[in-house]
Amino acid sequence: METSSPILIIGTGAMACLFAARFSAAGTPVVMTGSWQAGLNALNEFGVRLVHPDGREQAYPVKVMHSVDECYQPQYALVLVKSWQTEAAAQRLAGCLAENGLALSLQNGLGNREALAQVLGAPRVALGMTTSGATLLGPGRVLPAGEGPVVLDGTPQVADLGSLLHRAGFQVDFVNDTNSLLWGKLVINAAINPLTAVLRVPNGELLAHTEARAIMATLASEAAAVAHALQIELPYPDPVVAAEAIAQRTAMNRSSMLQDVLRGARTEIDAICGEIVRLGERTGVPVPVNRVFWQLVKALEAKPDHS
Repeated sequence: METSSPILIIGTGAMACLFAARFSAAGTPVVMTGSWQAGLNALNEFGVRLVHPDGREQAYPVKVMHSVDECYQPQYALVLVKSWQTEAAAQRLAGCLAENGLALSLQNGLGNREALAQVLGAPRVALGMTTSGATLLGPGRVLPAGEGPVVLDGTPQVADLGSLLHRAGFQVDFVNDTNSLLWGKLVINAAINPLTAVLRVPNGELLAHTEARAIMATLASEAAAVAHALQIELPYPDPVVAAEAIAQRTAMNRSSMLQDVLRGARTEIDAICGEIVRLGERTGVPVPVNRVFWQLVKALEAKPDHS
């Protein structure tokens, strides 16, 4: 199928660049915008530079939108910013997205869909998840680090966007239960991201050490117990097996939270472990390990030296 206007990608980080490169390679025009000026400058000058595992590098052209004054009423927007940036992204889209357009959140954590819907209206917001991995090597330069499907909610307005994603080479699946979709990724994020950030290791290293593997299992099990208390059915039978499978498939990837910690940036820990702690308290489910890792990553954020 064809889209009448370029896809707008809100964000300039690893996942935003990965999706932009894949769309551009498939012939779908892409416009990118965000708040990281160095990223925008590099994308404007060089396009998205995709680094292949054998060291080859290929550039894919994208256009850059520096302000909403340049907006063109896109039909589709992919929101790939950090959870704490969602409100600003929603405001950016408010005067930009086509009246019947659709913003797809592929973000980590809880609360993103609600933040977008509050500004854009629920009919213009869709939810998705992906377990693909990517590491940002520099502004506009990304290394893919593990393939995973893009899973979308099963509402009819998402079908055409799903076709564009499929044409870009992504495996696309649909589910009807968006809470299951959201929590399925949240459990995996809670199991992998904070532990890699604290230990400063790529995802696969968590499987190489008995102690780390045991902590990962506990983080996943606690989060799954909160989902169960909320009567949310996860999209897989065993949260520990699911988390380990993702860690294996993205073994060489540095999680987004580890990448944030290494560059001294704010993380999404509040929207992941912080939300699990909040909802654990509400439902009476003890989540002591998620609480500890929430506090540990917050402490890393507060360090003046992130080396």
